[in-house]
Amino acid sequence: MRQHFRLAALGAVVALTVAVVPASAGTSPPVVYRDATQPVERRVADLLSRMSLDDKIGQMTQAERAEVTDDPDLVTRWRLGSVLSGGGSAPDPNTPQAWVALIRRLQDAALATPLKIPLLYGIDAVHGHGSVPGATVFPHNIGLGAARDAALVERVYAATAREMLATGITWDFAPCVCVTRDERWGRSYESFGEDPALVTRLGGGAVDGLQRNGVIATVKHFAADGDTENGTGDSGYAVDQGVTVTSRADFERIDLAPYAAAVSGHRVRSVMPSFSSVDWTDDGTGTAVKMHANRELITGTLKERLGFDGFVISDWEAIHQLPSGSGDEPSAEQVRAGVEAGVDMFMEPATAPLFQERLRAEVLAGRVPMSRIDDAVTRILRVKFELGLFENPYPVAGPIGTTAHRDLAREAVAASQVLLRNTGNLLPLPRDTRIYVAGRAADDIGMQSGGWTVDWQGRDGDVIPGTTILDGLRSMTSRVTYSADGSAPAAASDVGVVVVGETPYAEGFGDVGSAPWTRGTDRQREPKSLTLQPGDRAVVDRVCRAVDRCVVLIVSGRPQVITEQLGGIDALVASWLPGSEGGGVADVLFGAKPFTGRLPVSWPAAAGQVPVNVGDKTYQPLYPYGWGLRPGATDTLATAVERVAAATDARATAGERVAAGAAPEGWQSAIADAEAATESGDPDRAASLLSRLTP
Repeated sequence: MRQHFRLAALGAVVALTVAVVPASAGTSPPVVYRDATQPVERRVADLLSRMSLDDKIGQMTQAERAEVTDDPDLVTRWRLGSVLSGGGSAPDPNTPQAWVALIRRLQDAALATPLKIPLLYGIDAVHGHGSVPGATVFPHNIGLGAARDAALVERVYAATAREMLATGITWDFAPCVCVTRDERWGRSYESFGEDPALVTRLGGGAVDGLQRNGVIATVKHFAADGDTENGTGDSGYAVDQGVTVTSRADFERIDLAPYAAAVSGHRVRSVMPSFSSVDWTDDGTGTAVKMHANRELITGTLKERLGFDGFVISDWEAIHQLPSGSGDEPSAEQVRAGVEAGVDMFMEPATAPLFQERLRAEVLAGRVPMSRIDDAVTRILRVKFELGLFENPYPVAGPIGTTAHRDLAREAVAASQVLLRNTGNLLPLPRDTRIYVAGRAADDIGMQSGGWTVDWQGRDGDVIPGTTILDGLRSMTSRVTYSADGSAPAAASDVGVVVVGETPYAEGFGDVGSAPWTRGTDRQREPKSLTLQPGDRAVVDRVCRAVDRCVVLIVSGRPQVITEQLGGIDALVASWLPGSEGGGVADVLFGAKPFTGRLPVSWPAAAGQVPVNVGDKTYQPLYPYGWGLRPGATDTLATAVERVAAATDARATAGERVAAGAAPEGWQSAIADAEAATESGDPDRAASLLSRLTP
């Protein structure tokens, strides 16, 4: 296997010591696919030659845990290649031991088939193994994008892999390598940022972190789901599952680039297409094609041109959205369109038998060629052999939420904090500062963790073990007064720290303008917005009037417009969605760790500016892409051009002028473009851009 793909079952290098016994008179020759000393491709070919059509269709089918838990014999009967847990789908009790026991039962059923092909178990572990209480919950990708450290991202995803393996799961539907171009999209926090070069670099770190530690990575959602137009969403959503209207050149440059690198540079083993559609402007708009039916991009671009040799897994019932002539979903037309486009395995959580019936009929009628079926199954088996599943199909329970992993998460949280405003160098705070803490996000670990935590859409409240931001502040100083709504007396405090932001959400329901998630809490059902909720704005005003100096922390998956209140705020911090280790926020507020975060997305001055992205012809956000102050550091601009000594003075001078309100017109574009140039490997251009801001 290539150096970037070193999967080994259960996260350790598997010593394959299966002996090959020479055939002798009266004995059968060894079965090649069961001989671990044979090359993977030979094992795949041998196994494929022994498979019936039902065996092959079974490998192409993925069902949901809830459909087979009570009757694992269904795995045998349907000859399933895979089982998944959707968001919030877990065994009871939700412990590592229960997960391992579940997967062992399902694996028993898979190995009861004639050819004994083990199954893959997949889950969305998008910011740590958040489906399991007690697991380490890391910052969402948007926060890791602010940290801008590919090695840190790799370590975070490596820890995620180890905690997944401790529960028996070897396949992660992550990382999301979309390039977010509109923060009204409810998945924008799953992106590393708005610049394709940044997403490409950090996405590669995530893939390596998983696959070098025994877990299959899935880059998603292929491609351009972060670039859909507002108002085009499907399934009743405003942005999600919508239409990307773009030229082929812009698609290659912005949306495809992270996938190309994941395939060529990191040999990712699984790709998940998007629910969204692409409408090429090159040949006139109005002919949008759903990605799950887009043969040009899945087969032509991904598999043939980019050389992807892993397998393509559909999203949740995604082919059900394809055009259909008739019949129950999935219809014959939908199944045929998905297979012909190049999808290899189909996520049919509750309709696996119907999918198999439809696909079998299409093959027997000659409408789906056997060559396409064989290609799909070859790809799936290849990854299973590479993973070592045939030699080590059974998981063993292990520890989650270890001290080492929580320390890593705290480190990642500190690195993700972006200091947007720091009037009078208020931050960092001295340890003897008397602080008045307020805001609904200060002591709510569910809010600071966001979506994909325990449930699909997340939960607010005390839902997982960990440290809230308030806990972290109290660990730094005993001089804390806490009042969630800011109603307690504040006169004795030196500094107010107000922690506000968004309640948890995920795809679809998290879109600005979409209907709320009806199963959520009252707070989760509040309208999604690019501005703070009225109660949050009120507590900011209340505390910042009552205390002489005021710090506001915004806990959110996307920028929250706060321009109108900025005059009353001395220090402003983008804290993103830090996860289970809120102590990392306190680390930078009190100077135990420096502020080093840089904006991975542009921070709008008004909601009406969105979408606003680096490179726009008219670009005047409140804070540009790459912005991030560094108290006490020479470099006050959030750029990475410190590798070029000639740019240091220009950055420092420019940052000081901006902070003093003396920057020239166009300073936002200069800073953002310089950051993008550095990320793309052009430090000379970055230095030239920044030089325009110096006197």
